[in-house]
Amino acid sequence: MKKILAAAAVAGLAGLTACAPSTPAPASTTASATPTSSAAGTPKATSSKSSGTPVAAGGVKEACELFNTLYAGYKAAVPQNDPNAFEDIYLKSEEAKDTAPRDVAGLFAALSLLAIDHSAAAESGGGPEQASKDAVRDAVFGNAGGACTAEDVTLRL
Repeated sequence: MKKILAAAAVAGLAGLTACAPSTPAPASTTASATPTSSAAGTPKATSSKSSGTPVAAGGVKEACELFNTLYAGYKAAVPQNDPNAFEDIYLKSEEAKDTAPRDVAGLFAALSLLAIDHSAAAESGGGPEQASKDAVRDAVFGNAGGACTAEDVTLRL
């Protein structure tokens, strides 16, 4: 079942990556055209009950910072190879994907794919497939690297 979800996530990521390069150009040319969740440009974020990690991303900067936080949580879960920790990252990434600006939603789609793939593999003692790792790398470099950099956020892998 998780392999099917992972395959569906890869297909969704391909669609997000394909349309993302055309989106950042208009947002960077006019500051007032950038969509945010509030008029003052200070998007709201909510917190998760379990770890205090924000799971809603309002603006590009907040979404990029949230990605870094979630990816750091993923990396911390890798040594323990804990399927429950990976599923938590998956759920938070899915929620963030739904609330993040379109420019950076692919980051969360890729991270959720990696986390669910690793969760499925952890149950058998393995790790995620290389395709999942590549999807995150590609999302960081191709999908949102420019948008996050424009907001003075460096994405960390």
